[in-house]
Amino acid sequence: MIDRFDLPDPRRRDFLGGAAMAAGALIAGSSFAQGIEPPQPAKSSPIYGPFKQIDAGVLNIGYVDIGPRDGTPVLLFHGWPYDIHAFAEVAPMLAARGHRVIIPHLRGHGTTRFRSATTARNAQQAALGADGIALMDALGISKAVIAGFDWGARTAAIMAALWPERCRALVSVSGYLIGSQAGNTKPLPPAQELQWWYQFYFATERGQAGYRANTRAFNRQIWQLASPRWAFDDATFERSAVSFDNPDHVAIVIHNYRWRLGLADGERAFDAMEARLAAAPAITIPTITMEGDANGAPHPDASMYRTKFTGRYEHRLISGGIGHNLPQEAPKAFATAVLDASALAV
Repeated sequence: MIDRFDLPDPRRRDFLGGAAMAAGALIAGSSFAQGIEPPQPAKSSPIYGPFKQIDAGVLNIGYVDIGPRDGTPVLLFHGWPYDIHAFAEVAPMLAARGHRVIIPHLRGHGTTRFRSATTARNAQQAALGADGIALMDALGISKAVIAGFDWGARTAAIMAALWPERCRALVSVSGYLIGSQAGNTKPLPPAQELQWWYQFYFATERGQAGYRANTRAFNRQIWQLASPRWAFDDATFERSAVSFDNPDHVAIVIHNYRWRLGLADGERAFDAMEARLAAAPAITIPTITMEGDANGAPHPDASMYRTKFTGRYEHRLISGGIGHNLPQEAPKAFATAVLDASALAV
């Protein structure tokens, strides 16, 4: 069992392949490293109002905190290329039912910042899971319901797998998304490889330059491909797109996908955690997994991960042309799943 004291100490960074070389490689993609004065994401939201900020581990995390402070905490984690507005309708539904709802900007998004310019802009899966626990520690939350989609579903699943004593229940869109570098070396059938086109694009320097030059257009295209039947308007996209103006956004996104393919180093401080995750640990806490019937993004069939959940469990297929961004496309269904998962833990 890993507890809060096993989290990597930001004062003791030890990078794979040599400290100086790896640190340079992980930070090189950031606007800071290139001497560029990047756009600054909005510090408030037309939906949530001003964002709160708190030091948590290596980050100063921007987040939303709504609902009664003595309510059962719920942490909601967004994915890429999305932001906290994916939960704009979910959060008030949960707050109205007495939950304290906390929605953080993931590293590289919105107002979340690294506390040091020299910290590696690392987006390996264990780092994001550790961010969730660090946020709970900073807020003094001992246990919470955790839920998310895309990167956020993986983050929540990692927290549930490695820190089950901190997690009351789990809601995960697309199920069990914990992976490993070794597992990602295995080739997939051509149709599945095609779905990962952007991962291979990001593996190239052309892809990194292209994403930096066309971030908004690129991410809008991902929204359209991942949710082909979601008729979002310009205002909805732009409300989230300001979060991509984070100075570390490109570096974090590129590192995440390169790390998955073994093309970028992680941090040695996370080696033990990644070894445990590579063994695909079972998730024992009460869980509801969800899937939209029109998800255009790569995702496993529900039958492939059923055995990974050994506690009280339910899977829900949400119909009506629901794509990858399930909380924003079907907010009532997502909020209901969170409430039901919390009830399973009673």
